[in-house]
Amino acid sequence: MKYLLDLGNRYAKESTWKDFALTKFCLFSMGLAAGAVVPKEKKKVVIGISAVIFTATYIPLMTKLFRIAMNKEH
Repeated sequence: MKYLLDLGNRYAKESTWKDFALTKFCLFSMGLAAGAVVPKEKKKVVIGISAVIFTATYIPLMTKLFRIAMNKEH
């Protein structure tokens, strides 16, 4: 658990406002997909858009996280 907290702190130190904006979009898209209260005929579109936003933001965030986790300097 200590490792994960340390990793989170290192990630925050090395992040910019752009990384945090990506995190917000990523979390928003997950919440939108999970709680989409729209008519059934439009639900697939909303979930599809949410999935695209989630994928587009999740990949760069996880790439950065793995890069920081593999950095043995800290």
